[in-house]
Order: sequence, then C-alpha cells, then structure tokens
Amino acid sequence: MSGAAASIATPQNLSVDVEALRSAKGSIIVCLTRLPDHFPDCTGDPDRRHYIVPVAQARAGGIAIPDLPPGGYALALIHDENNNRKLDTFAGIPREGVAFSRNPPIRFGAPSFNSARFTIAGAPVEQDVKMKYFL
Repeated sequence: MSGAAASIATPQNLSVDVEALRSAKGSIIVCLTRLPDHFPDCTGDPDRRHYIVPVAQARAGGIAIPDLPPGGYALALIHDENNNRKLDTFAGIPREGVAFSRNPPIRFGAPSFNSARFTIAGAPVEQDVKMKYFL
C-alpha cells in the first residue's frame, strides 16, 4: 500500500479506550449508531453496531469496531458489572457505569446524540471514553 491518504469514502476502523472502570467485573455493552432517534440504546436501529465485550478484553486492548462507513456516529457504553445484559438503575439513577463518545456532561438522563457525535472520514478514529458512576 502506498503512503497516500485513504479516500474519505473508504470505511475506517474505530478504536475505543475505556478509562476509569471501577472494577474488573462483568462486561462492557457497546452501542454505536448513526441515527439520533436510536441513541443511546440502539433499539430498533437496523444498522447499529452492538457488542458485549469482557472487561478484561476492554482493559487489555480497548474495543475495536472495524469497517465503518463515513458519517456521523455516537457511542454509548454500559459497564454491566453483573452481566445481566442491561443497565441496572435505582430510582432512575444508573447503578452501573455509563460512558459516551466525546465524554459530554451527564446531567439528567443521557446526553444528546449531537453532544456525543463524532465523524468517521478518511482515517481511523480513536475515542477515549471515561466511565462515570453515580451510585
């Protein structure tokens, strides 16, 4: 392969580094979507990327999401400490960690798609996300 830059239309890889995990228990639930109406949980999005990654794997090498077509995306992650494949809450407050691309402030509910939006175009992208815990 030559040293020329990739076309902005070429699919690219996304690497996600998850920081501030409070324990090595459980797994990370990953939702990646291009559609604001399906953020943050990807429900009903036929083109979503949805993964469940063991915490040990996420800590060791991050999370790799290959071959993403160019465009705008938003990423939501849950630290599913008890491996029940959902976000546990108490009185509406997450009992497990949550994180979003671009690390927007989390106030009352999930941040907006636009505040977490990043672009894939022409080169691999890295997102460093910080897990946040409320309880």
